Amino acid sequence: MWSRRKRSGPPVGGVEALLLVDTSSWIHFLRPDGDPGVHARVETALESGDACWCPLVQLELWNGARGAHERSVLREFARVLPELAISSEVWTKASELATQARARGVTAPATDVLIAACALHHGADLETADSDFDHLAAVGDSTRLAQVREVD
Repeated sequence: MWSRRKRSGPPVGGVEALLLVDTSSWIHFLRPDGDPGVHARVETALESGDACWCPLVQLELWNGARGAHERSVLREFARVLPELAISSEVWTKASELATQARARGVTAPATDVLIAACALHHGADLETADSDFDHLAAVGDSTRLAQVREVD
């Protein structure tokens, strides 16, 4: 399958460049009927060693896992994927992002706000097939989220 790899290039801002893969994109990757474009992007991120996840994405995936094969893949992910912590700083960032979003009339699920805040805090780009992140990308200082890749 996949192995944890060191990046070949220098770290960005002193931190390895990572791609936080959202639950929506993992689902496209895991399911036979998933979007082929999203599947290819996730596969590329896995092969390059750029893919990572956070505890909330793990929970969402385990909660929706279908069958032994998906559970086996999730166990492999747990072995090889870097995990971006959801620290008190991430929670604070999520609160700030939610406040900024509400001030602009943008409502997004709290889970998406927390995942976006995690990516922002850790300087990771975000791979998602969920359009809620488009709305968050337009809020406040969320310029990194503007790099969201979404299913058309």
